[in-house]
Amino acid sequence: MNRINKKLQENKKLLSIYFTAGYPNLNDTATIIQNLEKSGVGMIEIGLPFSDPLADGPTIQASSTQALKNGMTTKVLFNQLQDIRKSVSIPLIIMGYFNPMLQYGVEAFCKKCQEIGIDGLIIPDLPVDVYHDKYKSIFEKHGLINVFLITPQTSDERIRYIDSVSNGFIYMVSSASTTGAQLGFGEEQTSYFKRIADMNLHNPQIVGFGISNHETFKQATQYAKGAIIGSAFVKFIKNSPLSDIKSFMRSIIG
Repeated sequence: MNRINKKLQENKKLLSIYFTAGYPNLNDTATIIQNLEKSGVGMIEIGLPFSDPLADGPTIQASSTQALKNGMTTKVLFNQLQDIRKSVSIPLIIMGYFNPMLQYGVEAFCKKCQEIGIDGLIIPDLPVDVYHDKYKSIFEKHGLINVFLITPQTSDERIRYIDSVSNGFIYMVSSASTTGAQLGFGEEQTSYFKRIADMNLHNPQIVGFGISNHETFKQATQYAKGAIIGSAFVKFIKNSPLSDIKSFMRSIIG
């Protein structure tokens, strides 16, 4: 069984952390992953930086720009993760845009992910229909779960189609905007979380965009299996030593 599915079966709310590979320094990637696991994170999303990150807010865009300047590439990331499974056992997901994967070769990219122990991919600009028609068999051949995003504007029909194509979790974007931390969720977002929960989908949902503290984590996981923190963590590692990651985690989980 894929590590993502195993983790989703655990009887507790899941905290996933996103960070940009190669940031703040090129060779920080493996250290951040190891420190996150030791700090109690349930799952990690490793951002593959791209020059035109459409779904990302200013914090993650800036981290991607810096990581690219530092020399991060798909090949460098794969080299950095070559031995990661010797020290890390939680699910690892690569989140990135489709262009670098196409350049690398989709089959070759998926094969490399399988070799180093990546469990899934999140590709915001790969439409679910295109994935279903062209790439699903390649992903499945290499044991990879592909995670799709929904927003408050996604129709029920589309959500059910995404649910039928998925085999892990659905990434529930908290609002129709780019990534970024916020202080709390309003009534509109809470009713959206509840509406999706009431659809009784086959795949559990994990909320992303806008989770930055204990309060937003609690609000997001009231109706969902877990929550993803990105921008707030990227800001943290910019300004704090990597050895302090445990204190960041404590501030979220409580």
